[in-house]
Amino acid sequence: MSAKAEVRAVTLDTLKLSVSVVLLLVGVGGFYYYADQSQLYRVLGLLALTAVAITISSTTAKGRALWAFMQDARVEVRKMVWPSRAETVQTTLVVFLVVIVVGIFLWLLDMLLSWLVRFVIG
Repeated sequence: MSAKAEVRAVTLDTLKLSVSVVLLLVGVGGFYYYADQSQLYRVLGLLALTAVAITISSTTAKGRALWAFMQDARVEVRKMVWPSRAETVQTTLVVFLVVIVVGIFLWLLDMLLSWLVRFVIG
């Protein structure tokens, strides 16, 4: 009996996702079809259809999983420790200094190799 319930749930989820995609396509198509209307009304209509499509798709198993993932990601972002302004400035200056030093080193290496090639070729 559970196999039938799973098939029915998967079919219903597929139907819900298909309806959501169709609603989004209708919204985008309507936005361009009614180009002679006010842009405010077109944007509001597109946002309304997008909200309905998101609401429908969030009732599926994939939609609930995506919502849980987004909540977990938000929790992880809140756990992050961001560098202070002073640390950011110091790190940026160190990066600039290293880039300049490596640039000078590569320039000198290029000059040395150029001199060696001219010496060998004559």
